[in-house]
Amino acid sequence: MIFHRLLSMGLLAALAACGSTTRDAVPPPPLEAAAEQVLNPAFARAYAALSTYPKYGDNDPHDWEGGTPWAYPIHGIDVARYQGAIDWRQVGAAGVSFAWIKATEGGDLLDPEFKSNWRGARRAGVRRGAYHFYYFCRSPEDQARWFIRNVPKEAGSLPPVLDIEWNHTSPSCKRRPSGAEARHEAERFIKKITQHYGRRPVVYTTVDFYRDTNIGRLRGVDFWLRSVAGHPEQVYPGASWAFWQYTGTGSVPGITGDVDLNVFAGSAEGWLKWLGYQKYVESEQVPSRPEE
Repeated sequence: MIFHRLLSMGLLAALAACGSTTRDAVPPPPLEAAAEQVLNPAFARAYAALSTYPKYGDNDPHDWEGGTPWAYPIHGIDVARYQGAIDWRQVGAAGVSFAWIKATEGGDLLDPEFKSNWRGARRAGVRRGAYHFYYFCRSPEDQARWFIRNVPKEAGSLPPVLDIEWNHTSPSCKRRPSGAEARHEAERFIKKITQHYGRRPVVYTTVDFYRDTNIGRLRGVDFWLRSVAGHPEQVYPGASWAFWQYTGTGSVPGITGDVDLNVFAGSAEGWLKWLGYQKYVESEQVPSRPEE
């Protein structure tokens, strides 16, 4: 999917200053020639159900300057076993629009809370997807097969995520491939996942990995970038991104302790389009009036 370049810093600051907790009304659909465009009822229902511009707590907050996370309407979380038991109904009621849930790591590790989180998020009506933590000492094909084995192919779920970053604490894998090797392995993983799920994964990465490997050269994927001490426009100059992880110490009702918080790069309308909603449907042609 194609994203606009980052919003200007001035616009971000203006949005942040307003502190709105509501959204603008959907504008009236335009008329085009004899065919009238009408709002897709499914789009309208999804738009009306959105929670926008939430502001969550942070147990170790950053003093944001310029562009802030609060300028964006759509916020979400990512979770793993470290969050323990999650009350997903509270999470959904708190305005969380999306959640990525850790499923797998390497070629043989399954997060013990994945199945519970996967079911709980769906029951609570939280849009969710699964992510895979990449291991540099296992082939990308083995890892893709392991993910496919454990993550259901379900309509309405978010695209899978490839979490690819340096793992400085791994006791079993010290390999650090070159940038070209890392990108090639990522492409191989992406190819196999795309073949199975019918959509290309989102790619999550960190500042040092992005810098060291030029992973941003990958084409045809949406990037999810970690940046907890500055807006991505400052930390990843020139990068295009779809999601921004802005803290690892967030506080959300329904979750005990710290949780990662994220924003979607665009508007509420853009979020629904990213999910695949069609905004307009064409009505039947309006018949012309007979000449009198």
